[in-house]
Amino acid sequence: MSKVSYQPLTPLSFLERSASVFRHKPAIVYGEQRWTYAEFADRVQQLAAALQQWGLQPGDRVAFLCPNLPPLLEAHFGVPLAGGILVAMNIRLAPADIGYILQDAGARVLFVESELASAIAPILTQLTPLELVVTIVDEPAQAGEVTLKGQEYEAFLMQGNPSSLGLALDDEETPISINYTSGTGGKPKGVVYTHRGAYLNALGEALEVGMNSESVYLWTLPMFHCNGWCFTWGVVAVGGTHVCLRKVLPNTTITLLMDEGITHFCGAPALLNLLIHDRAIKKLQLRHPLRAVIAGAPPSPTIIQTLEELGIEVTHVYGLTETYGPHSICEWQTAWNALPLEQRARLKARQGVPYIHAAAMRVVDQAMQDVPADGITLGEVVMRGNNVMRGYFNQPDLTREVFRDGWFHSGDLAVMHPDGYIELRDRAKDIVISAGVNISTIEIEQAIVQHPLVFEVAVIAIPDEKRGEVPKAFVTLQPDASLTAKDILDFCRQHLAAFKCPKAIEFGELPKTATGKVQKYLLRDKEWVGYEKRIH
Repeated sequence: MSKVSYQPLTPLSFLERSASVFRHKPAIVYGEQRWTYAEFADRVQQLAAALQQWGLQPGDRVAFLCPNLPPLLEAHFGVPLAGGILVAMNIRLAPADIGYILQDAGARVLFVESELASAIAPILTQLTPLELVVTIVDEPAQAGEVTLKGQEYEAFLMQGNPSSLGLALDDEETPISINYTSGTGGKPKGVVYTHRGAYLNALGEALEVGMNSESVYLWTLPMFHCNGWCFTWGVVAVGGTHVCLRKVLPNTTITLLMDEGITHFCGAPALLNLLIHDRAIKKLQLRHPLRAVIAGAPPSPTIIQTLEELGIEVTHVYGLTETYGPHSICEWQTAWNALPLEQRARLKARQGVPYIHAAAMRVVDQAMQDVPADGITLGEVVMRGNNVMRGYFNQPDLTREVFRDGWFHSGDLAVMHPDGYIELRDRAKDIVISAGVNISTIEIEQAIVQHPLVFEVAVIAIPDEKRGEVPKAFVTLQPDASLTAKDILDFCRQHLAAFKCPKAIEFGELPKTATGKVQKYLLRDKEWVGYEKRIH
């Protein structure tokens, strides 16, 4: 192919362009600190040069254990610019899980934020591939009690000589990052993203949620999660501004939404639920359009309605780590604007249609035939296109299994509506099969969360001698609220068919991953002790 008419796609080109076009525009904001695009690009160049001069080879894995701080943004460009593959890790993992990922990825270099050093110290001697540890010191935060032998980030950057830097990307399918799944069902798997996939997904995100050079993006979503759904690159593509946030606290977040003129932020329904139920939400006064992009779990119409009453436009997307984050979006139709708010919220809770840069998404039966578009018949969601991973790192057999029949098998169960929009009903492993009848845990959860005193809920299948299994609800109440199991059951009977109502209720906090996903397997494992493992 002629070099005149072809250039390998890479998100690194976004920073090159924005550093030229928007040299003096704020690229990154963190507290009182500001970096222009020119300064951002210079630091990226220094990081890449320092890694190369240290001895990083093409394809080497470079791990980061860091909150949503500027160095992690720099890593999304600097590591691949040096020819490396970025492995951004979940900062809430236990030392054993961090060690597993570092070993599995074969990381030669680890950058760790100082407060997280205690998670690394106990396992450092066991990490045989690891050759270099660099500590990131976040000045606004207190340094951790544990210190690691190695270099400090700013000093490491100063070793870089950008004049010697050069990246020859001949193949756009070269891996750019490895993202490990949240491990909600077992050991995390390394999901390989490519330069091409990251480029297309970043542009797709920016296009679908209406971003441009005036956009200001708040980092409520962890950058380690699917590379921040590729917004790490997408914001730079349009010359927008990143606002970094070390920790999501409702009062701080709501203040930033107003003070920094935030136009976009992302998160799971759990994050949005936390914000709308915090006292600080009463001070929210928006003087600009604000869009919240929700994914991670199907949002209840109740959450969507509450957000829109606050003046926050909700965009609902759906996907997995294996699809670079979102693969589909509930694309809004102008005709729906005339509908009542409650009806609009129900429509917006659907998972929708493929992103503009994705190829296809279907709901199929076990024979790979499309289910009827009747909004009733269950099938598995399968995807294909530009935002499907290259595969699982060093797991060819597992990759072939999820790519069978030429489609990526999500393991999610959904219905197809007559208008071509899909709606999730459950994970295949979460569906309740009671006396041979499928019961959606999502439907039960969305019914219960409508109760004004309920904060959040998770429903799983538990064993039952007569029916095989029945639904059980784990409920977290609003602060200072008081409800009984009978109150919840009575409320369910007003919104659900009798056979769908939970047969047991338990109150308490829900176990979650760092990205806000409820770890249903922990609830399920406890309930199924002593019973044969379920096989659906």
